[in-house]
Amino acid sequence: MLRSALPVNGSVRSAPAAARAVALAIMLAPLGACSGLAEFFGQADETYIEEPADKLYNEGLYYLNDKGSYKSAAKKFEEVDRQHPYSDWARKSLIMSAYAYYQDGDYDSSISAAKRYVMLHPGSPDAAYAQFLIGSSYFDRISDISRDQDRTEKAVSELEEVVRKFPNTEYAIAAKRKIDIARDQLAGKEVAIGRWYMDRRDFTGAINRFKVVVTRYQTTRHVEEALMRLTEAYMTLGIVDEAQTSAAVLGHNFPDSPWYQDAYNLMKSRGWPALRWPSPSLMMANLGAVSGARRTRQTRSPPSHNDHADPSLDPRHRAD
Repeated sequence: MLRSALPVNGSVRSAPAAARAVALAIMLAPLGACSGLAEFFGQADETYIEEPADKLYNEGLYYLNDKGSYKSAAKKFEEVDRQHPYSDWARKSLIMSAYAYYQDGDYDSSISAAKRYVMLHPGSPDAAYAQFLIGSSYFDRISDISRDQDRTEKAVSELEEVVRKFPNTEYAIAAKRKIDIARDQLAGKEVAIGRWYMDRRDFTGAINRFKVVVTRYQTTRHVEEALMRLTEAYMTLGIVDEAQTSAAVLGHNFPDSPWYQDAYNLMKSRGWPALRWPSPSLMMANLGAVSGARRTRQTRSPPSHNDHADPSLDPRHRAD
């Protein structure tokens, strides 16, 4: 009985081989199934076909100029960089992809491409434009003063880089205009917070905010109100000397301002009809210089989001 249970005709050697064959078939089956599923869902690998750099670049221009399909254009320009990374076409395509993304409103992608361009080609004639695109991508997303102004601060910082690094370019001129608008926005935020403190009778907190406007943003349209609010806050606290100084600086720089008339009337109503005029050094020590805005009342429009039509934003208007 024991003998009949043993394999016969050499089957002791053939059994492991059969087991291995079965195991191999089981392992290969899922691979075949995966390949079939990939083809079924349209995810099969496509054959890589390299195309000439100039052909890809011109296709990108076609999508950009004729079709107005900025995203498709950006993808074509990126393909140039991917297939021909060390060519001059790749350099041109990188800045064009940043521009196409900007036109498409994909500001983060535009910033990413433009920053890469500045890093790889800092000495290129288009480096100024790339830096300008970075600042403009933040600038176009400036929110109203009731919200966080982080992007406004980034816009100022990046645009100031244009002015600092490329002072003799057309982009420096455009950057200065945007900086003025962004700084006016930041000043407006400080004034709004100062008013909030005033409403809650936290006059010290309000004074600190209004002083920021006078010292950092003295050329903005908000400096007049800030000086008036300083006068008001100091008078409420009984610090008459500081109130007189604020009103005097306001009257000296903006004699025709309605805010000065309010400050004068406030001082007069409290029994201080005559304002003493402090020395310039005292003005500097207490409030900071109100330079550049003397005897001019500046008004600026809100940040514009229509700079897409500005030729200075279009690299196609420049000669290589």
